[in-house]
Amino acid sequence: MDEEFRSLVDRVRGESGGSAAYERLLGTVDPDELAAVLTERERPLWARELAAFRLGVAGDRRAFEALVLLLNHRDPERCVSAAHALARLGDPRTARAAAALATNELRTAYALHPVRLLTALRAPESVPALIKTLRPLLSPHSPYGRVAVACIEGLGELGDRRAVEILTEALAHPRLARQAAWALRRIEAGR
Repeated sequence: MDEEFRSLVDRVRGESGGSAAYERLLGTVDPDELAAVLTERERPLWARELAAFRLGVAGDRRAFEALVLLLNHRDPERCVSAAHALARLGDPRTARAAAALATNELRTAYALHPVRLLTALRAPESVPALIKTLRPLLSPHSPYGRVAVACIEGLGELGDRRAVEILTEALAHPRLARQAAWALRRIEAGR
């Protein structure tokens, strides 16, 4: 059992009260049973999350929509679980969905995990989306410093020269300068 699954299981056990439904979802090996949970009415969120996670890490694309919704949830722990499963899902729509979530300026407060997922995916959409997400965060009064840092670190990890201009701009911001300098060094080292 990997660390993300263990964390999810512990959290969901508490939410479910350790119910028989929880035990059944945890123990089933039938992907159709898990997929049914995603579409059945009146299923609690914890059940949908557990089913979507298990399907996602198994590469079952029926989990895609549920995982994207969870990636955009206000609860960071749900976002972490969803990003983990989406990174393993192998669905070609994942990068586009993560880019759409990361670049939505009305949802910047929830963009941290989509940004990290874009970095992990290393998809063609990743660098343009990280640049677009970072640009408005260079305002000195932006309250989303963690998202800005995640964008900068992601751009450094991806090592794409298209990021040089915005990373150079980020050097002028004291709260971002150290990470921006690191990212620029990574890009230069990869030339």
